[in-house]
Amino acid sequence: MQEIGERLRALAVETTDAHGEQFWVISSARIREAAEQVGLSRREAEIAALRGHVLPGRYVRNLGTVGWEGQIALLQSTVGIIGAGGLGGWIIEGLARMGVGRLIIIDNDVFEENNLNRQAFCREGNLGQPKVEAARQRVAEVNVAVEVVTHQVRVDKPQEMVELLRGAGVLVDALDALPTRLALQQAARELSVPLVHGAIAGYVGQVMTIFPDDPGLLGLYGEGPVPEHGIEVQWGNPAATPMMVAAWQIQEVIKLLTGRGELLRRRMLFMDSEIGAIDILQV
Repeated sequence: MQEIGERLRALAVETTDAHGEQFWVISSARIREAAEQVGLSRREAEIAALRGHVLPGRYVRNLGTVGWEGQIALLQSTVGIIGAGGLGGWIIEGLARMGVGRLIIIDNDVFEENNLNRQAFCREGNLGQPKVEAARQRVAEVNVAVEVVTHQVRVDKPQEMVELLRGAGVLVDALDALPTRLALQQAARELSVPLVHGAIAGYVGQVMTIFPDDPGLLGLYGEGPVPEHGIEVQWGNPAATPMMVAAWQIQEVIKLLTGRGELLRRRMLFMDSEIGAIDILQV
């Protein structure tokens, strides 16, 4: 690793940050070249660069928020996203751009025409394509350092989810069915990892981070039977609402992985963009 670090620094451009601290910035093309020469993956090469105080150019605007160690932590992390549609597409896009090193994506669905109004990876040219395959293709276009593991399956039971999501340090709820959300929370408990919940309907959305010993969704819906879907069936899902909620979910994931910031734990962020109101509900 020391050899690759020295090689990367020799290919980098020296600069200073806002505090006058010296560091080096290296382009993606240079990292790819060096990684191929020494037989490393792009992710391994980026981690080696960061440890040598060489910043991949793609992460320059991350530095002030997550720092050097935070960026390394992101590249070394695995996040499981369940759902690759309205919420999941934007979440996957954001996590890939931030440099989360490994994404496990579960979704059994294919794109339909009604997805075009809001789903990040849906295009007129890929209707009928599995959402997980579109997600894989998009991540490869955005950040080749990110490994993508996909499962085009329907999962309804906690144990099914546990088997597919082993190794993830954080799970993300991008689902649209209440019973499946509750099963996901149980799976997160069994895996002993936090779950970042998000839901949308019309102009409103909610976000909450749930640790294994938190009441979480049970604090909202109770222990009894729940309906398959919520009010979104009536209110619909306009384009901006999943973007709004997904942005908050991405930030919660990044905070969890880097250990920075105050989490929405035991608190639900409720947003109503129609009236311009945000509330925090204790859960």
